[in-house]
Amino acid sequence: MRQSHGQSILMLLENSPYLSDSRVMLEASALVAGGYRIAVICPADPGRPWCETIDGVQVYRYPAPAATDSFLGYVWEYGYTLTATFLISLFVYVRRGFDIIHAHNPPDLFVCIAAFYKLLGKQFVYDHHDLAPEMYEVRFQGKGHRFVTQVLGWFERLSCRLADHVIATNQSYKMLDMQRNQVPEHRITVVRNGPDLERFRSGEPDPQLRHGKPFVLGYAGTIGFQDGVDYLVRAVGHLVSDLHRTDFVCLVVGDGDAWSHVQQLAKELRLTKYLHFVGRVDPSQVGRYLYAMDICIAPEPSDAYNDRCTVIKIAEYMACGKPIVAFDLPEHRITAQDAAVYAQPNDALDFARHIAALLDDPQQREEKGRKGKHRAETELSWPHQEQYLFRAYQAL
Repeated sequence: MRQSHGQSILMLLENSPYLSDSRVMLEASALVAGGYRIAVICPADPGRPWCETIDGVQVYRYPAPAATDSFLGYVWEYGYTLTATFLISLFVYVRRGFDIIHAHNPPDLFVCIAAFYKLLGKQFVYDHHDLAPEMYEVRFQGKGHRFVTQVLGWFERLSCRLADHVIATNQSYKMLDMQRNQVPEHRITVVRNGPDLERFRSGEPDPQLRHGKPFVLGYAGTIGFQDGVDYLVRAVGHLVSDLHRTDFVCLVVGDGDAWSHVQQLAKELRLTKYLHFVGRVDPSQVGRYLYAMDICIAPEPSDAYNDRCTVIKIAEYMACGKPIVAFDLPEHRITAQDAAVYAQPNDALDFARHIAALLDDPQQREEKGRKGKHRAETELSWPHQEQYLFRAYQAL
């Protein structure tokens, strides 16, 4: 592990509070252990102070903007976030200083703050979590403003061009940054989303979560429009109406901007008896729900965004030794390999058939869960990924 020689890093985070973003927490904790001084600016967590130290990481918070579902609302959200983050960064700069800006996208607007500090001699690490142009197109189902897509692409390119180093979450992102954003290969390091095994080390199924049913299906993650939870709802509908299965309950753990949409869909399809929307839970409690599930669901549909994405939920399912049903997407196969069964992309009925087949095959469930757990422990978990994070910083 490379030592930091006392360097200080300021991380910028917008899409979730610090304690809700496992990737950012793992990166920050690893860098603290490597001798770096870390500060993070992020949206507020309810009930948490605006400034506190968590395991050596100094966390600064601003009041989170109200949830929005419109173009003008997103303009306000990102404008407010950019202003709040910049003002707090000035406070941190004066109070304790920093050597490196580490921006976690979205939004790629953080490049504006990074550009200011580069004028003051600071280095910029761009942590490329999401493809903002593709996410926008998926969010508005191809009906968004073309100009907005172009602007988002421009900010992505600017982030890549100004970054002293780019961290990509997988090889698909790396190739895109090289081809679309003209980043030289030596300035990109792949640091995959790896689960923290300590959070999922062991757990006993809670019988109360079964709601009196023989089987528990489950989803645990963000409920955004790109996450495909509506496909999960429709698959549950096919299980009930077409395959005549009533021997299960499906737990949906998490929240996001599609929360009300998928709940309304469940009501319209008369599936509230089978779908239990748990909502957001404390990260320490996620394992309790995962260990109650017999099959874990990854319902992300095939599109320009999801085909390139590595979702952390799949690795977390594997860390708990759970079999997975997913659509057959390139990055899903790379992550899960033999731990999942794969349905035809975007076909909710085929998805339901794969769930039903796995419910009826306890031996296959056990085998896939065992293979997934082994892969999570020996290849995917965070201790195997953090070495690449230090390589990225060594490249600076």
